[in-house]
Amino acid sequence: MRALAVALRRMHGEIGRVTQRFAGERGLHATDVQALAAILDAEEPMTPGRLRESLGLTSGAVTACVDRLERAGHIRRVRESSDRRVVHLYYVDDARAAARTHFRPLADATRSAMEHFSDDELSVVRRFLAVLNEELATERN
Repeated sequence: MRALAVALRRMHGEIGRVTQRFAGERGLHATDVQALAAILDAEEPMTPGRLRESLGLTSGAVTACVDRLERAGHIRRVRESSDRRVVHLYYVDDARAAARTHFRPLADATRSAMEHFSDDELSVVRRFLAVLNEELATERN
């Protein structure tokens, strides 16, 4: 258990270092980068309410975060429904490309690490990470 915890903390630190550099180069807060990731990873269009739940922030903090990201050109707000109160958040294509370029070394390292494992082993790793994320999400509530 200890070795796994150390490995997870080390990975978190390495990813955090790259994320902090991305945020610093763009004048963003760490929370802003977490919001961008949540918007990018959402299976359906993200709303400010779901973003608030995902990040565990207050409504005011989410509004400030979304305002910063929109001003910086990273996201756009779209009212798509007949209910004008519903706002969807989308990652702007140019900003997405810049993020992809910045985080490419993480993707490359992941691809390289994956080459050391069989498809069956990677399936177990994915399943473990999915279950761990679910367990951690329940701790948030």
